[in-house]
Amino acid sequence: MAGASSRMPPRVAVLMGGLSVEREVSLVSGRECAVALRAAGYQVIEVDCGLDLPVRLAEIKPDVCFNALHGRWGEDGCVQGILEWMRIPYTHSGVLASALAMDKAKTKEVYVAAGLPIVESVLATKEAVEAGHVLPPPYVVKPNNEGSSVGVYIVHPGSNAPRLAATMPDTVMVETYAPGREMTTTVMGDRALCVTDIITDGWYDYDAKYKTGGSRHVVPADIPAEITEACLDYARRAHLALGCRGVSRTDFRWDDTRGLDGLILLETNTQPGMTPTSLVPEQAAVLGISFPDLCDWMVKDASCNR
Repeated sequence: MAGASSRMPPRVAVLMGGLSVEREVSLVSGRECAVALRAAGYQVIEVDCGLDLPVRLAEIKPDVCFNALHGRWGEDGCVQGILEWMRIPYTHSGVLASALAMDKAKTKEVYVAAGLPIVESVLATKEAVEAGHVLPPPYVVKPNNEGSSVGVYIVHPGSNAPRLAATMPDTVMVETYAPGREMTTTVMGDRALCVTDIITDGWYDYDAKYKTGGSRHVVPADIPAEITEACLDYARRAHLALGCRGVSRTDFRWDDTRGLDGLILLETNTQPGMTPTSLVPEQAAVLGISFPDLCDWMVKDASCNR
């Protein structure tokens, strides 16, 4: 963290809000992280990011930026590029890993090259998806470059082709539906923490992720040791293959009727949520890492050239 004074604690700008559809969740993540960083002894400035972000950072002159942005422009390499240009150390992944992980199709190409299991998927135009079944049902339709289960459609056998919302992008991902349990694993540096089994009444969508009572988390997951070890191994390998830094979180589906063959990767999140209901702080806590200590580790890990 070059530039930090020897007499004063480092000055941390927490980047939050932003311009994506996940703005409100980012504001909650940012506020939680700001409280934790103050508890850890840092000088903290909360920055609601807009188009004037470079000007604001030039005025603030932070020693490090804590990236609590979610969604496009915050976790797709854009803000990372600004920080690299300004030579301000920052948390989480760098430009390339952020851009790769935000693009679900590119992420899958990296997974396949690394020998990691996925289900079949294709990119299709919104017009083609609405005209007829691009893949045999059941399948899932979702944006290729948004996070937090924004705009997810499940098409069941016997259903008509879906009518997609006007807010859906012109090109979407159509993915074979993977039955089973929703699970996730955090990687912190080079260490996979544990596995969370996410229990919901339906699909693990935006509301299930962020609304109180939307889901129940069993952590560590009550699953066979073989599946736990596979999740930890796959999450580490995904983190490394994508070139992630700091903290990432990889999501899985597991069909427990098929054993290890039923475990597949869905995606890797380079800017995991840091809200009271978020998965990363829960996993860290199970291993004895408090929320202030987790945020402190992320700041100490910050750098340029990520």
